[in-house]
Amino acid sequence: MEYKKIAFIGAGNMATAIISGLIGKSYPKECISVAAPHIEHCQALQEKFGIKVASDNARAVQDADIIVLAVKPQMMQVAVASFSHIETKNKLVVSIAAGISSRRLNELFDASISLVRVMPNTPALLGLGMSGLYATPNTSAQDKSFAFELLSAVGECFWVKTEQDIDKVTCVSGSGPAYFFLFMEAMQKEAMRQGFDEESARLMVQQTAIGAAKMVIDNPQTPIAVLRQNVTSKGGTTAAALDIFDKAHTSDIVSKAMQAAFTRAQEMEKLF
Repeated sequence: MEYKKIAFIGAGNMATAIISGLIGKSYPKECISVAAPHIEHCQALQEKFGIKVASDNARAVQDADIIVLAVKPQMMQVAVASFSHIETKNKLVVSIAAGISSRRLNELFDASISLVRVMPNTPALLGLGMSGLYATPNTSAQDKSFAFELLSAVGECFWVKTEQDIDKVTCVSGSGPAYFFLFMEAMQKEAMRQGFDEESARLMVQQTAIGAAKMVIDNPQTPIAVLRQNVTSKGGTTAAALDIFDKAHTSDIVSKAMQAAFTRAQEMEKLF
């Protein structure tokens, strides 16, 4: 990976995850700087990773080759305005903010910037993230390659064909961890209702989830439906449980929930 100067605007979970991934892969700490409204967050990252802390956004952006916008959507306009006087024509902008379109970002920068939009997810904090990437037409192959390597530092990633696909990534992997947490939470509660203590109930649920995910990963040629069928003996306990899910139209519920997330992602682009 080519070592370029990276400025993170924002010091939240996703910025922390990416910085951690880069440092873990021996990216030079002196090439990474961070700026955020709450200086204590930046200082915490400096103490943990040895990176630079900029006194303000403009100072961070001034010497950077790469600008990573890791701020909340509602703060994007203010964040970009804080360094609007800095020339960004030769810089790559990587936005990990949901709901801010490339059109809107170009308006905020008042220029046609080299831009990659990314939809990551929180498991990136563990190096197990899933990110979808979209590059605007004027983004160079070199910039695209760097962005891909940047996000690869915290997990798996892939390119989407259209910008609208970023919203689709949001409803699958972006929001996806919460879907699994909800299901795991429900399983833990029922296990406790049946008499298991909280610790044992959680252990059973989390290990079962890890095992199931690993079986999917280790059997890439086997459809997930087949893996489910392999656990389901006719007339057995699993079949009885799955029958309840079928009667509750679980697949339809999941579909509607994901569609709602997709719709909300599209709505957010009109807010900011």
